[in-house]
Amino acid sequence: AGFIGAMVAALVSIALFVAIGLNYGIDFEGGTLIEIQTVDGPADIAEIRSRLNELQLGEVQVQEFGAPNDVLIRVVRQEGGEEEQQEIVSRVQDAFGDEVEYRRIEVVGPRVSGELAQNGTLGVLLALIGIMVYVWFRFEWQYALGAVIATLHDVVLTVGLFAVMQLEFNLSSIAAILTIIGYSLNDTVVIYDRIREMRRKYKRMHLVTMLDLAINQTLTRTTMTSVTTLIALMALYLFGGEVIRSFTFAMLFGVFVGTYSTIFIAAPILIFLDPQLAGDSGAEEDAKDAEETVGPAKA
Repeated sequence: AGFIGAMVAALVSIALFVAIGLNYGIDFEGGTLIEIQTVDGPADIAEIRSRLNELQLGEVQVQEFGAPNDVLIRVVRQEGGEEEQQEIVSRVQDAFGDEVEYRRIEVVGPRVSGELAQNGTLGVLLALIGIMVYVWFRFEWQYALGAVIATLHDVVLTVGLFAVMQLEFNLSSIAAILTIIGYSLNDTVVIYDRIREMRRKYKRMHLVTMLDLAINQTLTRTTMTSVTTLIALMALYLFGGEVIRSFTFAMLFGVFVGTYSTIFIAAPILIFLDPQLAGDSGAEEDAKDAEETVGPAKA
């Protein structure tokens, strides 16, 4: 049931990505991002938006960013090259003068945004390939394929979260996905290593029984590691500020689904990938010996 539920969730995430799409940030769309802080009291969003509309910059997004006097201005990519993008900054600065302080200015042209999108996608693909090669050499090809499927599940669900909530998808989101990949792989390798040890020691045990024991024996370690990581991420999400909030939110979700996929995908999928399921008449004795030796819930 857990495996089927995970696959259904992945398919739903893909459908959401296709139907809704992602809210790409300036890193991938290109354009200008300006963070300002008003000098005299809270910012008047309506007034700021009115002044920007007078500049006729095209589509402009204005939103509060953290404190009441912090404002984030996003201007869509303008026609032309880098000079045209830089001109936007000058016009905004002229419009507000000394009334605001400029905390951050980012300008991304069309060529740079295209390269960032390509490099981000390439980074995720290379990470998945690296996982397959590493697990293949350390274990067997069935384990490598299982690890990649479980990790890909985490990536797909995380992207689906960005699509359904329309969170800004930028380079920080790519960094979060790569971190989730590494975290999920770490949990998966722990279970796979326990399975390999048990297969060497209890050669007649059915794989289904072995997987059940391996998951139970590593369950405490897996859940406790996830809980402590989630606590740290929650503190970072609450007190880390707006700049890294999308990163920490993606990590919170990714750690949760990564733990889920390790238990309900990475190990159970070996049943379909490994044909050596049948044991001989001593399989039950091996299972009993395993429980008596290491216990069903030893981490």
